[in-house]
Amino acid sequence: MKSLYGREFSIMAGVILLSFALLAGAFVTLTYQYTIREKQDAMERTADTIADFTSAMQNANVSLLDSSYQAYLAAISNISDAYVMICDEEGQVLLSSKGALRDGAPPSVPTSVAREVSQNGGYNDITSLGGLFPEKRYTAGQMVTVSNLMGREIACGMVFVSASMSSVTALWQDLSAIFFMTAAAVLCVAFLTSSVTSRHQTKPLKEIADTARRFGHGEFDVRVTGYEHRKDEVGELAEAFNAMADSIAQSEAKRSEFIANVSHELKTPMTTIAGFADGILDGTIPPERERDYLKTISSETRRLSRLVRRMLDLSRLQSSENVTAQEPFDTAEVMLRVLVSLETKINARHLDVDAHLPDGPVMVWGDPDAITQVCYNLLDNAIKFSDEGTTMGIGITAKGGKAYVSVRNQGKTIPPEELSLLFDRFHKADHSRSADRDGVGLGLYIVKTILGNHKENITVTSSEGVTEFTFTLTLA
Repeated sequence: MKSLYGREFSIMAGVILLSFALLAGAFVTLTYQYTIREKQDAMERTADTIADFTSAMQNANVSLLDSSYQAYLAAISNISDAYVMICDEEGQVLLSSKGALRDGAPPSVPTSVAREVSQNGGYNDITSLGGLFPEKRYTAGQMVTVSNLMGREIACGMVFVSASMSSVTALWQDLSAIFFMTAAAVLCVAFLTSSVTSRHQTKPLKEIADTARRFGHGEFDVRVTGYEHRKDEVGELAEAFNAMADSIAQSEAKRSEFIANVSHELKTPMTTIAGFADGILDGTIPPERERDYLKTISSETRRLSRLVRRMLDLSRLQSSENVTAQEPFDTAEVMLRVLVSLETKINARHLDVDAHLPDGPVMVWGDPDAITQVCYNLLDNAIKFSDEGTTMGIGITAKGGKAYVSVRNQGKTIPPEELSLLFDRFHKADHSRSADRDGVGLGLYIVKTILGNHKENITVTSSEGVTEFTFTLTLA
């Protein structure tokens, strides 16, 4: 598997190489064309200058063989590093610099070139002039004119100026060499910087990946250290990983605790059932007491059934497939319906009910079946832990877009340190709830889970023997 460093380095190297290739191509093309154009323009200007000077000499009746004229041509040739030829109207060479012509070359320019100069008044090209030069050269031509007696300009010859391409090529090669050396240096620096940067970026990723593998193998105490305080993406990743690790570690601890609690809750009734059943079978329990022990076995069996049913309900509520149906319903009607269903239990404990409900319906959004279960669990819990003969209260108030539903009972005060634990799975306070053999410690946890699915809250207070649970629902 190719590493992130290798991919990043390859991509960066490819981008840099492509960028320099495009830049080099553009540089070479532009400099070459610019150099040629500058050289050709220089030859044209030189040819114009010599043509104007020759025309002036001809108008002054100065011979082309005059030493001053030849000295002028030699000076121009040396200064411009060019070869100069003076030709007649037909292109025959009359006067020229020395050393540039090919040995045995014809003493005239091609007819086509002479015709173009005559017709257009000038000529510019890279050519050997039909073999007149041994190699192609930058060549510019210009018509030489004189004034006749009537003052009209007539052609009397031609001027050709040519320069070797070697000087231009050498200049272009020098520029290219400088460019490519600079590009190579920049490329090396870029590769070195990319290498250091890539390794700096991939090192924490490798360490985070190694920590993740160790965490996946069961080392739940490992965390990413040294990067969580960075103010960049790596720091965010390290912080997110540590938060995830903490959450998973807590979930694993809760899972282990849940399994231990389930095992304990199942073990107690099963031990009781097995012990009493064995006692009846082997005759340890006398026949006259078998009925009492069979009642205990029946009670423990129902308790197991309730425990399994609550666990199935809890699994369904926590399932990702559980989608809370949202519809409007009257929460006051739900509360009264649950209260009526618990009438037998209320009368058995000789409780009075103090109901503070609005005159009209209180319409809220939610799953009516789930909220019915919430009300049932809270009312059943309040009945079980109310002192016999006391008053149990229920109330519903609407405020700020929320309905506040409360259930109140009078009994033993729950210590403040225990209030936050009431909604934990299998929680039972020894001093107030251990005697409740009908409960399995999941009722309030299911209440909390249902309200959490509704994005609602529940609170509990307990002081001076009065315990009150209050939960919210969104008004429809």
